[in-house]
Amino acid sequence: MGVTRQTKRAIYLVYLLLVPAGMWLTYKTYPPEIAGNGLDLLAFLLLTSTVASMPMVINNTPIFLIQWVSLATFLTFGIFVELIFAQVAVIVLLLRLKLRKEQFFRLPLNLIMFFLVSLISGGVYYLLGGETGPSLMNNPQALVLAGIYAILNYSLNQVIISFNFYFIYKRKESYFGKDFVVETITTLITLPLGLVLYMLYQQGGLLPLLLVGIPFVSLSIIFKLYYSSEKVNEYLQMAAEIGHQMAEQLKVNDVIDLFLQKLSEMLPVDYAYILEVVNENELQLIRRIEGGGGLSSDNFRIKKHEGISGFVWAKQKAFLYSEKNEWSKYTKGYVPDHVESVLAVPIVRNKKVTGVLMLMSKQKHAYEKSQLMIVDILCSHFAVAVENAKHYELTKMQSERCALTKLYNYRYFENHLNEEFTNLELFKRKVLSLIILDIDHFKAVNDTYGHQSGNEILCELAERLTKLVNGRGTLARYGGEEFVILLPDVERQEAFQMAELIRQSIANWPFILQQSLELKQQQVKITASIGVATAPEDAEDSLALIRHADRALYVGAKRAGRNRVAEYSSC
Repeated sequence: MGVTRQTKRAIYLVYLLLVPAGMWLTYKTYPPEIAGNGLDLLAFLLLTSTVASMPMVINNTPIFLIQWVSLATFLTFGIFVELIFAQVAVIVLLLRLKLRKEQFFRLPLNLIMFFLVSLISGGVYYLLGGETGPSLMNNPQALVLAGIYAILNYSLNQVIISFNFYFIYKRKESYFGKDFVVETITTLITLPLGLVLYMLYQQGGLLPLLLVGIPFVSLSIIFKLYYSSEKVNEYLQMAAEIGHQMAEQLKVNDVIDLFLQKLSEMLPVDYAYILEVVNENELQLIRRIEGGGGLSSDNFRIKKHEGISGFVWAKQKAFLYSEKNEWSKYTKGYVPDHVESVLAVPIVRNKKVTGVLMLMSKQKHAYEKSQLMIVDILCSHFAVAVENAKHYELTKMQSERCALTKLYNYRYFENHLNEEFTNLELFKRKVLSLIILDIDHFKAVNDTYGHQSGNEILCELAERLTKLVNGRGTLARYGGEEFVILLPDVERQEAFQMAELIRQSIANWPFILQQSLELKQQQVKITASIGVATAPEDAEDSLALIRHADRALYVGAKRAGRNRVAEYSSC
């Protein structure tokens, strides 16, 4: 859930009412003694800005190890200078993160947070009798108070961050996780360095500040690199787990859905597209996610070398764009106008590009090179999983479908009928109706027009039946010129009406033959006889239902003159 417009307005209002007035009162209450220290102030400000420009992102919250610099600044120049430097640090940090327009509220929000943390911890320090400036060097009690100031400063910072986490950003996950522990440990390690920096500055001036500041900055870099490596390891573990999950899927659509879902959970994805190579020069959009919701394709196609996806296909390599001006020259392609970051990766199988994945974010610099590597690995898993699922679906279809009509075959239908009878026995179904259809005098059709024409009729009849059943039941070719339709929860009378509609659609509309023995297009009229039976009224098991529908077909329809529908009767 995003931050509401009312909340953003309230944040700006609180900042305007609190921070400027608080700064002025602090200046009047604790005026800084900085005369003649302009160069020293500049050096401390430079050190503060440098550390602020190297944040770690924890739970989508930027964390920077500024506390040790703030401690040295506070003890050296007092609370007002520390307040100003903290505000500057926030501005440098958020400039480094390159916020989107809708995220600008984070600037006053963080300025308020740092103002309150500095003001409260500094005020408590002064109330306890603490002093700032060079006099601390000979006052052990003041150094103890400095430690209290540092602990209070960090604790207040965490309290306000967690408040923002739950009540401003409306996050539901726990803030106090592994990342919180990492930040706490690194802060405890670096805070004593603030006291060391203060002491060395008081004894030697700017030179020790330079000599000590460089290692401190290096420490921030090391912590950032360490955290980045930890995140890469997590991504690799997640990639391996996602790869296993995709390998377990037996349907292509399930593989695609899982792949996009996991990518959206792992990375900041506002839009995601999968395009498939359909011929030597075209990609077709097969799945897309926009605004967190999955959508099917809209038949959008793009050619090789066109747009970002066509360029990725042609180059057969992944590309990462951090801002719109980097990819805007590729004007053709399925890229919304307000997208900034784009991560585009070819999907490769056996050294051949089979598709292209595109992930997009409205935020600038949303993706990192390490994430590009992880997505590239996942695309390899995805290509294998899709191919395996296609093989499975093809094998399953061949075992369940009639090769000629593409309808279900006898074996599948019998298994499905047994399953539905089990549902009937468990009262998950009220009734089961069965329609059996047989083409009248089909041998004469084959003898007159040829077996190829007979096959044409069977295929066209399968299409007509599929449209008439329209998903209300299961349609199968039962053998030869016989077809069956199983209708769950369809009463006898309704099944009889459907059977009559089928009979009329066969008898009243001729079939078109393209490959008759006459070598010319011909129209052929045929008829069909149909039997109907319903369980449990007519049968107590699946075999009895088939037998009774078959009896209705041959006794009630065929013997009565064909081209008619008959219901089973026990008489």
